[in-house]
Amino acid sequence: MNTSIRNRAVTGTALALAVSAVLTACGGGDTSSSDATSKGDGSTPSATPAASVQDPLVATFDGGLYILDGKSLELTRTIDLPGFNRVNPAGDKDHVVVSTDRGFRLLNATRQALTDIEYKGAKPGHVVRHAGKTVLFTDGTGEVNVFAPGDLGTGEKPDGRTYRSAEAHHGVAIELSDGRLLTTLGDEEKRTGALVVYKDGKEIARSENCPGVHGEAAARGEAIALGCEDGVLIYKDGRFTKVDAPDDYGRTGNQAGSDASPVLLGDYKSDPDAELERPTRISLIDTGTAKLRLVELGTSYSFRSLARGPHGEALVLGTDGAIHVVDPDKGTVEKKIPAVGQWQEPLDWQQARPTLFVRGHTAYVSEPGKKAVHAIDLESGRKRTSVTLPQGTNELSGTVAGH
Repeated sequence: MNTSIRNRAVTGTALALAVSAVLTACGGGDTSSSDATSKGDGSTPSATPAASVQDPLVATFDGGLYILDGKSLELTRTIDLPGFNRVNPAGDKDHVVVSTDRGFRLLNATRQALTDIEYKGAKPGHVVRHAGKTVLFTDGTGEVNVFAPGDLGTGEKPDGRTYRSAEAHHGVAIELSDGRLLTTLGDEEKRTGALVVYKDGKEIARSENCPGVHGEAAARGEAIALGCEDGVLIYKDGRFTKVDAPDDYGRTGNQAGSDASPVLLGDYKSDPDAELERPTRISLIDTGTAKLRLVELGTSYSFRSLARGPHGEALVLGTDGAIHVVDPDKGTVEKKIPAVGQWQEPLDWQQARPTLFVRGHTAYVSEPGKKAVHAIDLESGRKRTSVTLPQGTNELSGTVAGH
């Protein structure tokens, strides 16, 4: 589940390396790096294989990827990869999906190497994990690719399912547990809603009552929500239901769901004319009652600020530097966990800003201005460890086994 905006990546090239490949020794740029830099520019690799990293994190920076040990946060490898890159969990314990200028690539983060597995296409967009399947949506072609992340371990491209949208658009898709595929409707000019198809492509449900459809999230009971410019569209038990926003323009474009809760966490923007609205309210969407509630945080946040905790709690990284822990049922802020210094969301969505990534009971938070990444225990609220990297990072993700 995941939250992302259109990837307008700039041109770059990279050498595809198999999971067992070896990496070039180039000398690290920081004493926190225990291993060499991996060249992605076609240079000849050295004879030293990469060591395995447990529970790796992957952070992007201008020109490459950092791989960090998930427990110590030690920088274990730097991979050169020019251009604006994005990262998302692939759905197993080893791999991360990297969105590049030429499509989706699979990184074996545990083995610290890019693989030969690639889904080519212009403007790779959303990556969604649900019910044991991972779904890639390529905005430039409208192509949807579905695969089982458990099949990535062979090192070969998994057998999967491909669906082609009627027209290319900035979309998202998710495969349900029974094999139905829910995918968005739109073109380059506008996006209107979603449809559901069987594996044979036969359409079984459709709704075009979701202007500006963007993002998705799944709640307990396999209720799927899509964000609209005037509320949220829910698909549950074989039918679509529209939840209206309290404002004429009330956009929920990014959501975060949890199997532990029927309530989804979403952002909320109400000014259609703003160059960049910095909202201070979040939306909580109850998929059981089909109602939307707004919660005032008293601080703004960005599209990289939303996550869910291990018990279904809603987590929002505010520009005040704290992780706001919200009870999704009560709609109240239960506590605030200090994480980073105060910050402001930049105008350009591709520019770096603090990012929240949660795995288990640990919240990982980047602090680009200080070139830092922090690991915070969500139960105690204590900062476990931090690392200072050679460069400030942009996106932050990691391996996540299971869904």
